[in-house]
This record gives sequence, C-alpha cells and structure tokens, in this order.
Amino acid sequence: MGTLHEVADGVWVRQSEWVWANSVVVRAQDGLVLIDPGIHGSELNQLADDVERLGIPVIAGFCTHPHWDHLLWHPRFGDVPRYATPAAARVAGQARERAQAMAAQSASGIPLDLVALVTPLPAASAPVPGQIIEHQAHAIGHAAVLLADRGVLLAGDMLSDVLIPLLDVRQDGQVTAYETALDRLDEAAAHADVMIPGHGTIAEGPEVAARLAADHAYVDALRQGNEPLDPRLGPHAHWLSGPHRTNLEQARKR
Repeated sequence: MGTLHEVADGVWVRQSEWVWANSVVVRAQDGLVLIDPGIHGSELNQLADDVERLGIPVIAGFCTHPHWDHLLWHPRFGDVPRYATPAAARVAGQARERAQAMAAQSASGIPLDLVALVTPLPAASAPVPGQIIEHQAHAIGHAAVLLADRGVLLAGDMLSDVLIPLLDVRQDGQVTAYETALDRLDEAAAHADVMIPGHGTIAEGPEVAARLAADHAYVDALRQGNEPLDPRLGPHAHWLSGPHRTNLEQARKR
C-alpha cells in the first residue's frame, strides 16, 4: 500500500489503507487524469507528491460513481474539471452535504470544500481517455472505463476480491441491473489483461475472468433466492454481513 506504481503503459495505481481503495492515474493526450483519488488527506498529499514526480500536469479528474469515497479531491491536484457521467454528477450535486458529512466521519484530513464538485462528462469531447461503460448497478450513473489500447479495465466498485456486489438500496431492480452491468463488463474484459477494481487487489490475466465469475455467481444466487457461497463472506469479513443481509432482503423484494 501507499506507493504509486505503473500497472500498464501510462496507468498508475496507489492503494489506500481505507478499504483497499485504489486511486488511478491515467496519462491522456494532454496530461494526467486522476480517477477516484483517495482517501485520507495525508494519502491525497502523498498522491500529489507521486504525481508531481511524474512531471506531467493534471488536466482532469473523473469519479466512477457518486459515493463519497469516490468524490474526493485535493488543492494540489489543481483547479481542473472533475467529471462524472451526467446521472452521477446530478446525484453527487444533490447529495453533496451528505457526502461531506460521510467523508468527515470516515476519513481524516479531507478537504471537505472540494468533495463532490463534479460536472457532467461532455458527449462531444473526450477529456477522459478510453470507453466509458455506464450502468446502474451499485450506484446511479456508475461508470467503468476501458482503456483498450493499453489492455486495462477500470471497474469502479465492481469485480473486487474483498467486496461482494453491493446493491444500491436507492434503486429498484438492482439484481437485473447487476446482471446487465456484468454482461457489459464481460464484453469489455475481452480487451483487458489488467483489471483495477475500486477496492481490492488488481487482477491480471485469468484472474480477470475469475472476478467476473465470482460476481456472476453471487448475483445468480440472489436471483434464485439462494444463499451465495462466496469466499469473500465469512468470519474474516464480518463487516460485510450487514450489506449482505441488505442484498438478500432487496433481492427478495424484487
């Protein structure tokens, strides 16, 4: 944890101590794009140090979805546009005070005035490199990013080895939304040798397909009304028992 390292050509990752959250730095045509930087203020500062050492200017930020831990920023990254899908940007704006409160409660040293200041990603230009894969699983306007030219898939809060699929309690039809999202990620993964989840370890080679299979199996069990047999659950991860119960309850109400 704690060091920015290159996982593919022009793609760097730094992992936080907080729920193994991954900050991603991507080299675009005119500079760097920071994706989901986090989490503690000290870590954002260290990320800024790492970025400065690259010697390439930051030109934009991007958040994969409107949850507080993906809506953070630091003044040292610069006063540059921070993008999200239009749906995610709308939700982030509506829930900005809540995101600030959650950031203040769950992390330390966060520049709260910069939380959730995102703007809709324009359709006419490409400030964020790669293909944006938008879906509604886990959060409204959730986006994965496929960098096909570099063989990298940024999955947001999907395909984690430490987190089970987490249904969005604010949306109905999440089991179907997850199935649709995973089908789209299946297609994208055909072009990726490296997959970076929002939380957890980076998957490479056959492990990418294994992560997809694990999420598919969990969601399939929810649809069938069965208890998922998932290695991510158990005594070692008691903190997931609450979200898991919520998933089961939501799936039964569909």
